[in-house]
Amino acid sequence: MKAIATNRKAHRDYAVLETLECGIELRGSEVKSIRAGKITLNDSFARIEKNELILYNTHISPYAQASYLNVDPVRPRKLLLHRGQISKLTGKVVQKGSTLIPLKAYFNERGFLKIELAICKGKKLYDKRHDIKRREEDLEMRRVLKSRRRK
Repeated sequence: MKAIATNRKAHRDYAVLETLECGIELRGSEVKSIRAGKITLNDSFARIEKNELILYNTHISPYAQASYLNVDPVRPRKLLLHRGQISKLTGKVVQKGSTLIPLKAYFNERGFLKIELAICKGKKLYDKRHDIKRREEDLEMRRVLKSRRRK
């Protein structure tokens, strides 16, 4: 399973609480465009409306060979989950500050497009600074250990 698109900003701006895999409802040439790697998940989010999960702001570029059959590249798309999964999600997302953010898009072994969706809470600025500091400390630690191994 190679990721076709990833949402790099998601881990920086949000704390990921839980992830789940869901399908996506596509039309016509959108699949060919996605197979060509022309999908962007930046600034995407999902909402639960009328017991359906809808994905917003995902940009799928129009497939050039489809001409007049192309659809709107940023249209809302329905995500496919079982009714029970959606009701569980509703309970978790109702909590203050929780949002549904797509982390990556990939084709599974059967050839279906899947979206990895995460329940996230927004990070504050000091949380982001803490993560950067921790990352730099880990990098420095690896450098020191690597230099000791060489001696």
